[in-house]
Amino acid sequence: MHTHTLQDESESFQVSVREAKEFSPVVLFAVGAGGNPERHVTLLDTLKETGCTVVAPHFPRLSSLEPTEAELMLRARRICLTLDAFVQPDATAASVGHSIGATLLLALAGGQMWSRLGERIDIQADGRLTRLGLIAPPTGFFQVPGALDAVHVPIQVWVGSADNITPPAQSEWLAQTMRGWQTVNVRIADGAGHFSFMDQPPPHTVEPLQNKQAFLRDFSSEICNFVHG
Repeated sequence: MHTHTLQDESESFQVSVREAKEFSPVVLFAVGAGGNPERHVTLLDTLKETGCTVVAPHFPRLSSLEPTEAELMLRARRICLTLDAFVQPDATAASVGHSIGATLLLALAGGQMWSRLGERIDIQADGRLTRLGLIAPPTGFFQVPGALDAVHVPIQVWVGSADNITPPAQSEWLAQTMRGWQTVNVRIADGAGHFSFMDQPPPHTVEPLQNKQAFLRDFSSEICNFVHG
């Protein structure tokens, strides 16, 4: 793994890069609220080992459980800048995201995000994203009728049965809402929590799984299978 520095207007940000062979398919990883993708090292390393070049932008930690529009727009913009830097012209990329990172990928694939106050968050779709692996996605941003109508890419969702932050009902709602035009493959991981998908969860969290490393290896392998189609 090495790190690239990209420019975003007057500021710069870091992107973790795991390069496979030349011209290998690119997978973009969008991290959750903490902002450091290296806390998902098993998943990122496994994606590289299966022949993908993995690019993962770093972000400032979100200031609260309810991100501001400015924070969401910054992350969406930097995801697109990362694609600009690492995806060849006219090429596409698969994507995987955890928590709010998964929500942003759904927005960049054409979903319309709305705030709790009923205001549209104006994130423009990026047609380069062709597959979405969504891990514990918060889906409340898409509750407005028609908000997901423009999303037409393969989607696999992972959520833990013991997730009390984005419980399985949120992912099941997504599949139910899109069933008329898009199959959403929802995988409910028995006993897993919201942070079970991370090698390094936030401090003071309690891990519900007995053998987390085995779970991470199996889950990461399944995500790779989906990414390769």
